[in-house]
Amino acid sequence: MGVGNRRQNTYLGEIVELLEQKWPQNRTINIVCHGHSVPAGYFKTPMVDTFNAYPHLLHRELKQRFPHAVINVIVTSIGGESSDRGAARFTRDVITHRPDVVIIDYALNDRRIGLDAAKAAHSSMIDDAKTKGIKIILLTPTADLTAEKGNPADPLNQHAQQIRSLAQKHQVGLADSLAAFYTAAEKNGNVADLMSQRNHPNRRGHELVAKELIQWFPN
Repeated sequence: MGVGNRRQNTYLGEIVELLEQKWPQNRTINIVCHGHSVPAGYFKTPMVDTFNAYPHLLHRELKQRFPHAVINVIVTSIGGESSDRGAARFTRDVITHRPDVVIIDYALNDRRIGLDAAKAAHSSMIDDAKTKGIKIILLTPTADLTAEKGNPADPLNQHAQQIRSLAQKHQVGLADSLAAFYTAAEKNGNVADLMSQRNHPNRRGHELVAKELIQWFPN
């Protein structure tokens, strides 16, 4: 078993134990999805398809996996936002929900603010959560049809690599959405088959993200 797989089996160990508890020993588990338009549920803008977006798909998968658990999946995402703005409202809009797990998904939009600003914003949110004992899962970006897949200098790939490095540095969870999109496209067609528009996934794309996330909740 690789280091990554071992970490997936242990990082949320305490949360999984709570999810497995039955009444009256159980309690509500709060999972916050913080980010931009993709976790907010935007498909072909301005259409918001909440029940086919990955926060809802994750919620359904968790309930199937942990039938005795009381789970809130709370979406604090704002379409068009980047991580600097998300960090600025992190305490007000995220910490206030007393989350057990926070899922952060900003890399797609962070191309606008650049690597340094994105790194500072993510680090701020990670540090804030860790000081409060909150678990973090970082997401690499979902696909964008204008990105150059094989070009390491493409901003989408640069931000994806920075997210991977931040997860390793801070020893938090990582759901590698971009790698999942590219792997699926190589096996089953092309990236466009996973998209509802240039920069928003369709249901199949959201299913890939949910699959990456659910691996952090082994039963």
